[in-house]
Amino acid sequence: MELFLDPTIWGALLTLTLLEIVLGVDNIIFIAIMSENVAESKQATARRIGLIGASVSRIMFLCFAGWILSLDNELFTVFSHGVSGHDIVLIIGGLFLLGKAIHEIYERTENHSGHGHSENSKKTLASVITQIMIMDFVFSIDSVITAVGMTDLLWVMIVSVILSVSVMLVAVGGVSRFIERHPSVKIVALSFLVLIGTMLVAEGAGQHIPKGYIYFAMGFSVFVQALEIFTKRNREIPQN
Repeated sequence: MELFLDPTIWGALLTLTLLEIVLGVDNIIFIAIMSENVAESKQATARRIGLIGASVSRIMFLCFAGWILSLDNELFTVFSHGVSGHDIVLIIGGLFLLGKAIHEIYERTENHSGHGHSENSKKTLASVITQIMIMDFVFSIDSVITAVGMTDLLWVMIVSVILSVSVMLVAVGGVSRFIERHPSVKIVALSFLVLIGTMLVAEGAGQHIPKGYIYFAMGFSVFVQALEIFTKRNREIPQN
């Protein structure tokens, strides 16, 4: 009972939950955009399965935290940089994210219909879920490493994952609807994914990029985009 009344444990739970939510922002963006690739009636299902899959993979990895941490062990050396299993996962995941983001940008800017994906080009739910689960795997590894670095209590880590994913389940629908209503926001969001993919590849290659720079760039872009949307709405309001 004293364990549950320990304020340091509740502080760790709150901090870790907030960190999991922040680290899950890129996952939400990816899921929101990828869910548009299926028929409208299946998009909510794709988002739910994607986020539930993210929580399952995180909890599963937490139970094998020792194996996750062992991925940081050096496997071989390339140009004086010791490459670990973690680095390989980051590079592969980053390249996958870069490829998907660039492809989606092309579809939305060069598609002759002018409306991105047509109904005939919609992908199957299974293929979209598979792609989401691949990125869940990549994002889960960093999430687990962060969690293990904050506390050694497994139940605290699992509860923080459940709480953060619950918040994301509530938020992802609104994020998806907002992105759908504003085509320009899709390009900004996809640009975020290009940025994150580049960061993952750089991290895997041994070039550490402080995440604060990434989040500042994303935050500033969101601020500018919000100003654009606000200005556009004001122009559309009829003047008396």
